Parts: sequence; structure tokens; C-alpha cells
Amino acid sequence: MAADVTNKADVVKYFFLSDGWVVGRVWELGGLWNESAWRRKPDIQRLDLCIWEQAEQLWLYRVETAVLMVEVTPGESAQLDSTAKSIGQVVLKRLMTSDQVIDRLCQAERLETFHRNPLMTTGFDE
Repeated sequence: MAADVTNKADVVKYFFLSDGWVVGRVWELGGLWNESAWRRKPDIQRLDLCIWEQAEQLWLYRVETAVLMVEVTPGESAQLDSTAKSIGQVVLKRLMTSDQVIDRLCQAERLETFHRNPLMTTGFDE
């Protein structure tokens, strides 16, 4: 029987964010992320994968383990209806595990992937 070597403290976290919204403040265990103490910004990366739900494009983001919460705000390019415009900010307190992301991807109305490198090929002839 193999031992479970997964360290729960090293689990990468994820969240989906509407197109045009941007990441604001970030919290870690000690409070707001302190760039002076960490000597860097938090590692938050938008991945090349999005889903569509109710005509809204939601991008998948990956965050490092130390991140507990993320504040998001509508950016200047956000396409918002009147209800969304009245929302100044949202704090995401429950970031997702990889299993939760897979479940959400399976339930999505539409899924899209994007490649940043235009020279990358799949190896299949079109």
C-alpha cells in the first residue's frame, strides 16, 4: 500500500474571474500581502483556459499556496451590465482546489483554450 505523500499545505489554488476584472489586494495568513516582507508580489497567473457561462467569459487563475483571499474589481475594459457596475469590489474568500476546477470545467456551457505562443503546434495536421 502506497503512502499518501500529498502535503495539504502545498496545494495550488484557483479561481475563475470575469473577463475585464482585475486582481486588487491579496491576503495571506498574516493579513494583507506585504511585498516588503515577502520581497515579491504574490504569484497569481491567468491561465490560457476560460469557460463561458450565461454569455460571460470566465478566466481560470492559479494562485500560490500562501494566498488566502483575493480582492477583484472591474477593470476599465470590463463589459458590465448596470448591476455589475454598482459592485465596486468582491473578495474571493474560498479559492478552489484542482478537483473543484475539474468539476466546474465539466459543467461549463463552453470551454476555450488559448495558446500564447503562435508558433506552438499540436502535432496534428489540420
